[in-house]
Amino acid sequence: MSEDLQSRQQYKKEKKKGKKEKSKSRKILFRTFLAFVLIAVLAIGLGGYTVIAYISDAPEITSAQLENPQSSTIYDMNDQEVTDVAGKEYREIVPLNKIPKHVQNAFIAVEDVRFWEHGGVDIKRIGGAVLANLKNGFGAEGASTITQQLVKKSFLSPEKTIERKVQEAYLAVKMEEKYTKKEILEMYLNKIYFGEGAYGVSTAAEVYFGKSVDELTTSEAALLAGLPQRPSGYNPYKHPELAKKRRDTVISLMEKHGFISAEESEKAQSTAVKDMLTEQKDNTSYDSYIDQVIYELKKNGISEKDLYTSGLKIYTTLDPKAQKFTDKVLTTDEYISYPDDKLKAGVVLLDTKSGAIRAIGGDRSPGEEDIKKGYNYATQLRRQPGSTAKPIMAYGPAIEKLKWSTYKQIKDEEVEINGKTFRNWDRRFHGEISIRTALQWSYNIPAIKTMQEVGPENAKEFAGKLGINLENVYPSYAIGGFEHGTSPLHMAGAYAAFGNKGEYNKPHTIRKVVYPEGKEENFQPKSVKAMSDYTAYMVTDMLKTVVKEGTGTMANIPGLPLAGKTGTKMLPEHIQGEGVSDAWFAGYTTDYTAAVWTGYDKTTQETYIKKEDDDISKLIFKYIMEEVSKEKETADFEKPSSVVEVEIDKETGLKANKYTPEENTVTELFVKGTVPETKPIPVPDKPEPKEKEDKKEKDKEKDKEDKEKEKDKKEQEQEKKEQEQKEKEQEKKDKKDEEDKKDKKEEKNKDQEQKDDQGKDQEQNQENKDNQQDNEKKEEGSTGDGSNKEDKEDESSSGNKTDEQSDGGSKEDVTSQSNSTNKTEDSTDAQKKDSSSTEKDTGG
Repeated sequence: MSEDLQSRQQYKKEKKKGKKEKSKSRKILFRTFLAFVLIAVLAIGLGGYTVIAYISDAPEITSAQLENPQSSTIYDMNDQEVTDVAGKEYREIVPLNKIPKHVQNAFIAVEDVRFWEHGGVDIKRIGGAVLANLKNGFGAEGASTITQQLVKKSFLSPEKTIERKVQEAYLAVKMEEKYTKKEILEMYLNKIYFGEGAYGVSTAAEVYFGKSVDELTTSEAALLAGLPQRPSGYNPYKHPELAKKRRDTVISLMEKHGFISAEESEKAQSTAVKDMLTEQKDNTSYDSYIDQVIYELKKNGISEKDLYTSGLKIYTTLDPKAQKFTDKVLTTDEYISYPDDKLKAGVVLLDTKSGAIRAIGGDRSPGEEDIKKGYNYATQLRRQPGSTAKPIMAYGPAIEKLKWSTYKQIKDEEVEINGKTFRNWDRRFHGEISIRTALQWSYNIPAIKTMQEVGPENAKEFAGKLGINLENVYPSYAIGGFEHGTSPLHMAGAYAAFGNKGEYNKPHTIRKVVYPEGKEENFQPKSVKAMSDYTAYMVTDMLKTVVKEGTGTMANIPGLPLAGKTGTKMLPEHIQGEGVSDAWFAGYTTDYTAAVWTGYDKTTQETYIKKEDDDISKLIFKYIMEEVSKEKETADFEKPSSVVEVEIDKETGLKANKYTPEENTVTELFVKGTVPETKPIPVPDKPEPKEKEDKKEKDKEKDKEDKEKEKDKKEQEQEKKEQEQKEKEQEKKDKKDEEDKKDKKEEKNKDQEQKDDQGKDQEQNQENKDNQQDNEKKEEGSTGDGSNKEDKEDESSSGNKTDEQSDGGSKEDVTSQSNSTNKTEDSTDAQKKDSSSTEKDTGG
């Protein structure tokens, strides 16, 4: 009897239990039915055949894919596997009964509050999402349940398409038929990615808090529950404030849905995030590069949650050798002696022709190459680029818009704009200089005047085509005074366009992505024509001068065709010392482009780049560029047909001719059609045949000789005329002198004749007198009278002779004197002639 009673009671108990299970089964079936109704509605809206096709293409549910999380894998430029997106993976599977209820509830509250009720698809949630999507566009709001998320992570691609959503809903219903709710929740909690290389809630508890999952507090559980949506975005080590905000949201939802009380909620939110965390552990290499890969994937519509769990194959542009060497240069003192560990650096190495990122140096952590570094100074930095902006903001736009030559002259003088006075780094002004020289020595005034002349709007447009987007442009932007700064990534992209004949390629790390089902998506950007080929080549040629002979010689690599530009930012006025706050170098070959920044997190009196350290950016560039270029034949930059190389006469600014002295000649570049006129003696654009050129040269020489002969002939004729004139004058003078001489002689002869007549008269008178006396004596009759008479005759004879001698002597003397005078005059004329001849010879 008692046995019958026991059997009946047992029967009733089992019957009651059966009814409950039957009721539960009916509910699940009803929900499943509703899900299929929803799918049917979608089928009607989209076309039944389309939906059926989507469902028929859905993958099979396999236990192997459900059990293991599928982190995405990264491949390098050679299609060789490099690493997992999550890096060094932490995996620890824990059964659901070992996971505390408040931990389970934290995930259910934020991800799927009706998890225990729906049959894989939450109809009510879908309704709200449909309205949101109709209002804001497809994909604006998701309605995925935990089951759907598990299906998507295990079997489907992360793309937001109608096909994927249909397959997701179908597989979620199938999943609920095959597995229990507890099994589904357990698989989900052990599969999701939490960042820092941790898969599953148990591993995440160890990584972030250093404890087992059964020791987690409500606050810690809430922080973990908030991470899967954006593992790196809510990373508490990198972004503690965002992590706290997300944690508090989860806690509020737990209170809202009755999982915790208001008091528990307040207590959980009051705990500081940094007090909860354990010390951050080492992670993987390639961190800086992987950070950029994740960033680009998210920009292209792949969520971070899907990236870590969907098993994507990501084919990148990474050059492993270049990346390892870049890390080595930054993190050791083997190549560069860094002043201290606080000095930061950021480097981006690109392929000049494609914009593919080959390596990224995001930070310096000496001796710890594999440590998770956090902030990426290569891609996240925003600092003023200094003079590296001059080709982008001034000289590039001027050549492009105004077709300036590299010899364009600008006056380097004091400039004041809007009340602000600008100066050069050397605190001097250099007068009229070419833009090549201005860029070579990085003078500020010519760059500012250039941008003002070309127009700020044109400069802004030019920079925008190079990937540097600016809201406004002010005079200081010509010398890199950007209000919001820029990064090595953007500067490398801009400079690569100069080395790529004016073609701009957006810097990128991803070539393509292959989804688990085999679908491929290409992520390589298309080239954009940013400038004319003449602009690219002429700027490049000037930047080659900077490296060879200007401020960038420290970065030069002998034998390598290289162009580049230095850039610095001056110290704030309140800091005393000789140095700068930021130091840049950007440069390129036809194969590679690199941009380097060095500086400190904050410029203070203690932390700024000293004068002896401002070359470090150039040296980083040099060692990396030298390494990647070795054992390669690097082509020089090719001059396009739109550019003309011209020899310029520095004195006139005109095209030099063959007679321009070499020391006055400089070779510069001009846009075709803008070459200046040649100096007076024309030089043909094309060389003539040698025979014709020789004949032309001989003709020129003959013309020159004929001109010289003609000149000599004229001079000789002139001399002859002058000589004849002098001879005539001399002859005339001589004739006059001869006439004067003759007149004098005649006059003298006359005087002599008069004297002779007088003498004769005297003699006659004397003779008459003597005769009279003789007669008188005779009359007296004395004998002695005869002797006296002889004596008197002797006296008279003697006196006459003396007079004759005297007269004769006077006559000869006069004649001699006259001849002497004529000789003197002849001698004077001869001297005058010699003197005239001497003067003429000297003048010639």
